Amino acid sequence: MEQGKKRTLGLAALTLGAFMLPDVSSAQSMPAPGQDEEGWRHTLGLYMFTPLSTTGSSTINGNTVPVDMNLRDVLELLEFAAAGRYEAWHGDFGLIFDANYVGIGSDGTLPGPGGAAFDVDVRQKWLGLMAAYRVIDGTYGASGQRFTFDIQGGARYNNVRQEVKIGAAPTAGGDESWWEPVVGARGMWRLNDKWTTVASLDLGGFGASGNDLQIGANIGFDYQPWDNTALTFGYRYYSMDYSTTLATGAFAYDTEQHGPYMGVKFFF
Repeated sequence: MEQGKKRTLGLAALTLGAFMLPDVSSAQSMPAPGQDEEGWRHTLGLYMFTPLSTTGSSTINGNTVPVDMNLRDVLELLEFAAAGRYEAWHGDFGLIFDANYVGIGSDGTLPGPGGAAFDVDVRQKWLGLMAAYRVIDGTYGASGQRFTFDIQGGARYNNVRQEVKIGAAPTAGGDESWWEPVVGARGMWRLNDKWTTVASLDLGGFGASGNDLQIGANIGFDYQPWDNTALTFGYRYYSMDYSTTLATGAFAYDTEQHGPYMGVKFFF
């Protein structure tokens, strides 16, 4: 019974990282084909990140459990997820806003005789605002295809809820919020008038409010079959090392994950 209870306590933190929707960092420092470069140009991207593997450890109320989930495990627990990114650029200068939300839950009865009912409620969201500067804008190869490189920096608001209710016992876990700095870099290489390669790296936390380091690395492609719309897809690595102490004990999440991302971009 105690082992089943401990496993359920860890389920909240475990499921949190299994379907996060972190910043994909692949909107547009490079104007899209056909996009007007006079004045302001805008990109709105909607994304989904589907990790094939999530590993690490989680701690709720001082109980630590290993994390080891595949994509099928995640899909069975997902309630709702959404992620978006808006960029506005004027010349070499840009403003970036990104928002992410994921909700995961599970309920049932613990195994064994007299098993108590349990309910897991997990929510993770963030809002980020960054300034960006395009430091390189050039061409390469005989065809003169364009490439750009930009750097980014700003602040991000995070909120993590990991709560487990077992029978008549008090709710375990908590709801934590914090602000942290975030920096990033991104390169874009145009292959032809429809295909663009995108690679990016973002780092956040740096010890702010217990988030030691949050890493996101991506490589992928934009495919633009229409004038104002492109499909984007690729592969992402993501890790987070967060820990704090609540009145009920240690509360921590230390995990890494990787898998494909996909989405759509609109240019205007």
